[in-house]
Amino acid sequence: MIAPTIPQLVLRAAEHPLPGARFVMGDGALAGFAVAQYEGVTLASAYEPIFDVTTRGQPQSLTASVESAEKFGDELGFQAVTLTRDGASFDPFTEFDDDRQLVELDRLSRALNAFNFFGAQRPGLLFLRVHERLLKSVKYDHGKHFSHVLLEFGLNPARVVIELPSAAVAHRTFLGYLVKSYQKYGFKVAGNLPNAGQIMSVSDMARLDFIKMDAGMALRDSVVKPLVGYAHRLKIPLIFSHVADEAQFEALLQFDVSFVQGAAFEIHAIGPASDVR
Repeated sequence: MIAPTIPQLVLRAAEHPLPGARFVMGDGALAGFAVAQYEGVTLASAYEPIFDVTTRGQPQSLTASVESAEKFGDELGFQAVTLTRDGASFDPFTEFDDDRQLVELDRLSRALNAFNFFGAQRPGLLFLRVHERLLKSVKYDHGKHFSHVLLEFGLNPARVVIELPSAAVAHRTFLGYLVKSYQKYGFKVAGNLPNAGQIMSVSDMARLDFIKMDAGMALRDSVVKPLVGYAHRLKIPLIFSHVADEAQFEALLQFDVSFVQGAAFEIHAIGPASDVR
């Protein structure tokens, strides 16, 4: 099934307005892409690639450019980043204090990033972060509302990975509930490890689809090799995030690392997949 285009999604969103917000087509540098307006703030989407280094040196890749495929590998998917109109990172927690508004903004940002991802016919998976405070603001049925929105707009929840913060991963019972709830509504779930040791308990209460670990922390503590080995035994893909530079990337490659993302690679490209090169 081919997803609707961005203009089609924006047009349809006008018939289903979110509280206090609206979607419109951008102009200038954002022409051709959806933007969201909320309380005087205009939000835009950006995407950070997550590379599969096991395909490194295979330039026949259909998702990454030839140059990127040779150097980093193919793309597993993209991490969505919400920006303001001028390209600055947007943190709703510095703008709003009310939990109701924060939930609205979270839902708005996720819908916007999904529209620009699916509407541009991007390949792979869409990774969407969710903040611990927002997880606690919604009492039950996590994922139900967003799944309903995606399906209503003809978009596939199975290509969306909900990324849980480390604070949620550290609480095994809460983690188990969250993973089951999001997976019930069709999503995949990734969890950020608060520390390397936490990987030993992630499968006790929850079956995550992906595990994430900060690359700098793992290299500093010399735990990359055991992390990779344990994740392999769990049969859960392990992504090393926040790879800061080429030195860290090369250090990770000394081990059997499969997936990487971070500032060492192409960052915050706005636009369709063909412009992320």
